[in-house]
Amino acid sequence: MKNLLCAVMLTSPLFFSTAVLADDAQLLRDTLVSTASLKADFKQTVTDVNQKVIQTGSGVFALAHPNQFYWHLTAPDESQIVADGKDLWIYNPFAEEVVIMDFAQAINASPIALLVHRDDATWSQYSVTKKQDCYGIKPKSIDSGILSVTVCFKNTQLANFNVADDKGNLSQFDLSNQQAISTDDKSLFKFVLPENVDVDDQRLNTPH
Repeated sequence: MKNLLCAVMLTSPLFFSTAVLADDAQLLRDTLVSTASLKADFKQTVTDVNQKVIQTGSGVFALAHPNQFYWHLTAPDESQIVADGKDLWIYNPFAEEVVIMDFAQAINASPIALLVHRDDATWSQYSVTKKQDCYGIKPKSIDSGILSVTVCFKNTQLANFNVADDKGNLSQFDLSNQQAISTDDKSLFKFVLPENVDVDDQRLNTPH
């Protein structure tokens, strides 16, 4: 779940050592500006260090600015991540548990943060390198366990992304049925707490 959070949910310092990196980061930012919102189906494939498939899955992915995120893994085992712009909720139906975190606390450690963040402070934590229609993104710190993220676009539309972790695993996410968020879809970013679940509230400076 930690790697999923770091994956389902990027960039370069405020001052780059070379003009090439600065240009690549700016190109990515410009591309993301055109993606004000997105909803898509996804298929997930995880391979290990020996390129053996160790996990597959599918579900629905959505994001919207500012700082709204939705991730619903529907198969093989259901799980859900919802960010409403302030708080982030992680729901495990099998364990009947909900974990609540500050959005910044949870997502800032992930390169995927760049998909929903526009501020310079967040982008200053990553380096960006462009190759054809893809951008390789590496965090300056690997405390999250994520070594790199690659995001690829087709005609400025997010098409797929992959996440490489420090255990040698590669998680590939292929998107389909991409569309802008509709008025009805906005409810995806509002988590409704199920009945009879354990709640682990990990938010900082929040009365429990």
